[in-house]
Amino acid sequence: MSAPVGLHHDGPRATITLARPERGNALGAAMVEAIDVALDGALAAGARLVLFRGEGRNFCTGLDLSDLAEIGDGDLALRILRIELLLQRIHALPVTTAVVAGGRVFGAGADLFAVCDHRVALAGASFAFPGPAFGLVLGTGRLAGLVGDGAARRLLLAGEAVTAARADQIGLATAVVEDAAQAIAAAEAGAVRLDAATVAALHARTRRADDAADLAALARSVARPGLKARIEAYRAQAAAQRSQG
Repeated sequence: MSAPVGLHHDGPRATITLARPERGNALGAAMVEAIDVALDGALAAGARLVLFRGEGRNFCTGLDLSDLAEIGDGDLALRILRIELLLQRIHALPVTTAVVAGGRVFGAGADLFAVCDHRVALAGASFAFPGPAFGLVLGTGRLAGLVGDGAARRLLLAGEAVTAARADQIGLATAVVEDAAQAIAAAEAGAVRLDAATVAALHARTRRADDAADLAALARSVARPGLKARIEAYRAQAAAQRSQG
């Protein structure tokens, strides 16, 4: 089996590619661990810009539940908590981050998109945060800090997908493009304009997040009895809606 994540260095840029297109690049335990390892490699190599991309049509369709039948509530909760810790790490990186996302950018994939500095949506991309439908409270504080309390509530309460244009309008995306080359070049130029120590200091002072509170809210939500059952019910309902559509 090929690696779930690719890491490519190009001068000051390190590109981390989600490489499970057959699963919509959904975040499973192996992929989360591989992203963590890739981040170690990018920082050790002195990257000034960490860029996230996804192979195939979809950037990331959320949490990988392909093995849901074989795991219990405890393993599922741990997997979700581990994703939150990864998101917090990316959000606090001392270097510039960017993401280019097309297709479906859902759930944990949308949260991964939201933690980056430069959030480039490809035309035709769609974004959704369906986690609250099965009782999950993941990254809500960061999302509210990014788009505002009202917009965050509307996104999370509705759970419906929004277009790339709408994501740009509310501040979830920083650009919508057909071709990301120019946006990536601009992000890289900004990343290397200042010395690394200054970039790290600016990031530390401009980051607005309460990691402990976000983790506590998530832990409470996954600790509620019946996590797996809620996810199974949500998936069944979503499948029924697709068949009717």
